[in-house]
Amino acid sequence: MAAQFGRRLRKGAATTAVAAVAVAALSASQAPGVNDHGRQTAADATPSPEASASDDSATGNSPYYTDLPPLKSPNPSPSTGPGPGGTGATESGIPATVLDAYKKAEASLREAKPGCNLPWQLLAAIGRVESGQARGGRVDADGTTIKKILGPQLDGNGFALIKDTDDGAYDGDSTYDSAVGPMQFIPSTWAWAGRDGNDDGKKDPNNIYDAALAAGHYLCRNNWDLSQQSELDRAILSYNNSRDYLNLVMRWLDYYRKGAHEVPDGTGTLPGNRSDDGAGASPTPTVPGATTPAGSTPGPKPKPKPEKPGTPQKPGGGGTAPSKPPTTPPGTPSTPPTTPPTPTDTVDHLEDAGTAKLAAMAGDAFDRRISTRAETEAGKAVAKVRVRFTIVGDTDTTFTGGEDVATVVTNSSGVAVAPALQAGEKTGTVTVRATVVGRAVPGLDYKATVTERAADALARTDDAALTCAPGGTFANQVELKATYKGAVADGVAATATLVKSADDPTVTDKGPYFKAADGKTLRTLTGLKTDAKGLLRLPKLYADDTTGTFLLRITTAGGATLTVELTVAAAETSSPSPSADPAG
Repeated sequence: MAAQFGRRLRKGAATTAVAAVAVAALSASQAPGVNDHGRQTAADATPSPEASASDDSATGNSPYYTDLPPLKSPNPSPSTGPGPGGTGATESGIPATVLDAYKKAEASLREAKPGCNLPWQLLAAIGRVESGQARGGRVDADGTTIKKILGPQLDGNGFALIKDTDDGAYDGDSTYDSAVGPMQFIPSTWAWAGRDGNDDGKKDPNNIYDAALAAGHYLCRNNWDLSQQSELDRAILSYNNSRDYLNLVMRWLDYYRKGAHEVPDGTGTLPGNRSDDGAGASPTPTVPGATTPAGSTPGPKPKPKPEKPGTPQKPGGGGTAPSKPPTTPPGTPSTPPTTPPTPTDTVDHLEDAGTAKLAAMAGDAFDRRISTRAETEAGKAVAKVRVRFTIVGDTDTTFTGGEDVATVVTNSSGVAVAPALQAGEKTGTVTVRATVVGRAVPGLDYKATVTERAADALARTDDAALTCAPGGTFANQVELKATYKGAVADGVAATATLVKSADDPTVTDKGPYFKAADGKTLRTLTGLKTDAKGLLRLPKLYADDTTGTFLLRITTAGGATLTVELTVAAAETSSPSPSADPAG
């Protein structure tokens, strides 16, 4: 069977140490400092203590390529041509389509989430570490990889155990999941993080435009600002929860910031070292169905020469320890190894963990959060289980950050707390469904209610008298301010009606009135809304020939009511001064 690109051997302590030593060696050889952008360089990028990541990740914490950027400046040399397996200045060459996808994703995120400050160089750094820039830019004209790029089967043997979540649709495996595509998303993450980056109506993890845009949104969730080092750390760790991975991505990020250039598709350099098998991996990994490059002959890795029994070990390795006699008596039947169940395997059901009533006005954040507990059949809490919260149905309510899906790992009490909900403008009932990632147990639905914006108090912004002569126009317009629990109530619907009396709310047929656009008389106004400051300024009022005191009643959603007096009276005429006393 053809080897998969990214088909990496199981990680062992020794090989992990090789990757860590390699990163440490480069850290020692490059002086720490601040780059031209004022950012901390990777040599100083030790994550702050609070920069811990969840057990969840975009890649399922799959292995990655550990090749380090060159020490020299990345500015390309005219005499150095790009090519597979090349080093030096060619390392800064990014295949044209791949580079375009990164820059397009940056532009999209700049508009969709400007506070994230996502640089395209971060996508390039992750793309380099995850797939060698889509395997050197081997993509078609639409940006889809020529062959699928698959990570190892996440079957729990040396890797995370993630059972199939996509029926093999993306990775061709209906038993376990594998990371897929140039940005190495696992199918369960792609199910909610996937994006259509090339506007072809599909979300394909094997397409560099789709994958780059999805990676950008993934890194920008949780309202992270990537211009802040601590939040940049969190975002990278959430992609692959490894400090070595963080340091390596920061190296490539700094490198690409100093200079990068475009190279033709298919001519980018390919990585040769991976986090699960250390140095010496083939620099031209293959994918299912891929052919061996011309002039090369595939073959097994050379085996180390056996050493004589009893040869003492040298410091740091290099020899074999003296053999020890077997501890199992001859003839003892061997016990076949068994794989212990994972926490996810033990989950029987989900239970509500004390979630209170969920309600919020349109546009407001919910002050309560959903809490779900994973339990065994016996009711015992299960920690370290991924619970996915999904907002379903026709609603614009989201989680904080604008996403409608969030995955949270249960804590030591078996509880996963969803991010805060942010109510949209659509009112009604919203359903949030909690499910266990990687296990087919019934989901748990939570109901949240979004009510219309409301005010509980109305007041005039001035106390000027509202008077008018018959047939005239009121000099002052009515302006009100709406509040709710003392805070500004913006966007609140209101109605203004000229009523017959304080006890009779029916519309009067005489006295003051508003004018419609066509000049017709109106004594009821609907569809009014307070502005961002909670203010509502009514149109001009006019008077017919009826004199007297009239009432204007304004009501809002939420029950706030204010009645304003309007006076229509003829102008007072001055009486003549008394004549002088002739006898005076």
